[in-house]
Amino acid sequence: MLISNIHQAKSQLSRLIEQVELGEEVILARAGKPVAKLVPYHVSEKRRGGGQWRGKVHIAADFDKLPKDVAAAFGLLSSK
Repeated sequence: MLISNIHQAKSQLSRLIEQVELGEEVILARAGKPVAKLVPYHVSEKRRGGGQWRGKVHIAADFDKLPKDVAAAFGLLSSK
C-alpha cells in the first residue's frame, strides 16, 4: 500500500494510476490523514437478474388516477 499526500498526487497522478493498475492500493492523505483510496476498477461481468419482486408487489387498478383534490392542487382540473 502506497501513501501519497494530495500535493504529490496532483503532480504524479499518472505514476499512481500505473501502480493501481498493477494491483497496488494508493492512499491519498491531507496533512497526514487518509482521505481517499485509489483501487483498481473492475467491470462486473455478472448481469443483474430481474423479477425479485414478482408476486410480492401489487399495483392497485386505480394507481394512475389522481384524487380530485390532488389534481386540483396541481391545476389539472378544468374550472368548468
